[in-house]
Amino acid sequence: MIIYEFKVKGKDKQYRAIDDAIRTSQFVQNKCLRHPMDNKDKKIDKYPLNKHGAVLAAEFCFADELNSMARKSAAFRAWNAARFDDNCKQKVKGKKGFPKFKKNCRSVEYKTSGWKLYETRKAISFSDKKGIGTLKLKGTYNLDCYIHVRLVSRADGYYAQFAIDVALKIETQPTGQVVGIDLGLKYFIADNGNLEPSPQFYRKCEQQLNRANRKKSQKFSAARKKAKQRQSNNYHKAKNRYARQHLKVSRQRKEYCNRLAYDPIESNDLVAYENLNVKWLLRNRHLAKSISDAGWSNFPTWLEYLGEKYGKVTVAVSPDHTSQNCSNCGKKVKKSLSTRTHVCPDCGYVEDRDVNASINILRLGLCTVGHTGTYATLREAASRLWGDLPSWAVGAFPAALRRVREPRIPKAIAAGSVNIEVIILPQGLECKSKIF
Repeated sequence: MIIYEFKVKGKDKQYRAIDDAIRTSQFVQNKCLRHPMDNKDKKIDKYPLNKHGAVLAAEFCFADELNSMARKSAAFRAWNAARFDDNCKQKVKGKKGFPKFKKNCRSVEYKTSGWKLYETRKAISFSDKKGIGTLKLKGTYNLDCYIHVRLVSRADGYYAQFAIDVALKIETQPTGQVVGIDLGLKYFIADNGNLEPSPQFYRKCEQQLNRANRKKSQKFSAARKKAKQRQSNNYHKAKNRYARQHLKVSRQRKEYCNRLAYDPIESNDLVAYENLNVKWLLRNRHLAKSISDAGWSNFPTWLEYLGEKYGKVTVAVSPDHTSQNCSNCGKKVKKSLSTRTHVCPDCGYVEDRDVNASINILRLGLCTVGHTGTYATLREAASRLWGDLPSWAVGAFPAALRRVREPRIPKAIAAGSVNIEVIILPQGLECKSKIF
C-alpha cells in the first residue's frame, strides 16, 4: 500500500469546513481514548470504541455532522494509542507508553463512505453534513484501487491523501555488494571511506526562522496592547509565514534522506546501519539541534522502506562500542568524542573514527543477518546475495569473514596514504562496497 498526495483547491468556506471536521475528529478520538480509562474493569477493544463513536454522535450534534466512517477512523486511532499502554504492561517490544490526548490534530480520515472521486480524477466530493463539498485535486497520479482518503491541513494549504492498494516489491538484480553506514552529525560515512556531507538545512535557515518568529511575537504584542486581544489577522499571517518556513526545512530534510537512502539500496544487497535511540539522544541539550537537523530518524525509516520495496536486506545493529572497538584486531580503544582518529595501541592500525565505526557496523550486520530487524532470513539473504548456499549458518560468518588491509594514516593527517580494503567471503567471493 502506498500513499498518493494531491493538493486540494476550494473556497475559504470549504477550508473552514475541513478545519471543523478535523476538530470534530480530534474530539471523537480524545473521547474514545478516555472511554477505556473510565472503564478499567472492562476489556475494551476497537469494536466497543466504534459503538462509543455512535453514542457521541447521538449526544453531540456537531459529532453527528461528521461521517460515520470518519468517526470510526478516529476511534481506531484511539485504539492504536491505547494499545501502546498494553504493550508496556505486557512487556511487548515496539512502541509503547501511556496514551496522550491529542491537542492539535491535523487530519481527518474517511474510509469507504462519505466521499466520491470523480471519473476524471480531478475532483473529489464529500457528502457529510460538514459542508466540505467538491474540492479540486491538483496532481497527476493515476488513482486506481484506492482504499480510503485523508484530508490533511498544513501551513501551505490542504491536501488529500489516497491509500492505494498496490504491490510494493520491485524485482532487482543482485549486485553482490554490502555496505555499513555510520551516522554522523556532519557526514554519513560508509565502510569504504565514502562520505556524504549533511546539508544542515535548519542551520542555514536559522536566522530567517528567528526573524520570522520575532515578527510573529511583535504582531502578537501589538494586537494585545492596541485592541486588547491576543490574536489579530496580522498575527495569523505572520504565524503562517513562520510555519511555512519550518515546513520548507522539513521537506528539504525529507527529500535529502530519501535520496541518500536510495543510493546504498540501489547499489548493495545488504545495508547495515546503527539502531540509534534518537529520542534518548535528543535529551542532550548541546547536540539536540544538530541531531534533529542531520535526519537521524528519517534516514533509517527510508532505508527500511526502500529495502523492503526493492527486496534488499537492511540490518539495524546495536551501536554499542562500534566507535571504540578496533576494526582490525577487535581491541577496545577508549576515546572521547573530540578524538576523531582511531589509533590502536596493539596492532598500530590508524583510521578515521567514523570509518572504523562503519567497518564494525558492517561486520555486525553480516553476523546478525536473518535475525530480528532484517527483512529476510539468512537463507533468503544468502540466496539473493551469492546464490544457494544451504550449508551456511549464522555462526559461520565471523569465522569466514576476514579483512585484508594495510594500515594507513588518514588524509587529514598525511597525504598520499594507501588504503586497501578487501572483504573475503565464503567460497572466495570478493565484495567491494560502493555507494555514493
